[in-house]
Amino acid sequence: MKNRGDYKVLEAVILQVKQGMEEELEEAFLEASKIISSMRGYISHELQRCMEVKGKYLLLVKWEALEDHTVGFRQSKEYQEWKSKLHHFYDPFPKVEHFEKVPL
Repeated sequence: MKNRGDYKVLEAVILQVKQGMEEELEEAFLEASKIISSMRGYISHELQRCMEVKGKYLLLVKWEALEDHTVGFRQSKEYQEWKSKLHHFYDPFPKVEHFEKVPL
């Protein structure tokens, strides 16, 4: 098993969930987590709920390589299942960004 600290790419997404659908999103995300965690290059993920803004979440996913997310996951049949479970919760649709560690 990979060390959770060993990653090259951090996917970061702010999710704004439609009002009143927060609990439903969290339940659906538990199911969807099984999908993403089975993908090649996946290392770990976490979903955090904003304390100041109701319905706002931060999704962080660690990947071995950018292509593991942008090609391997996004172009897979598993992504279609992920999409059907989660995308209807968001308004507006989230912007996905990728980050890399800065050597210090």
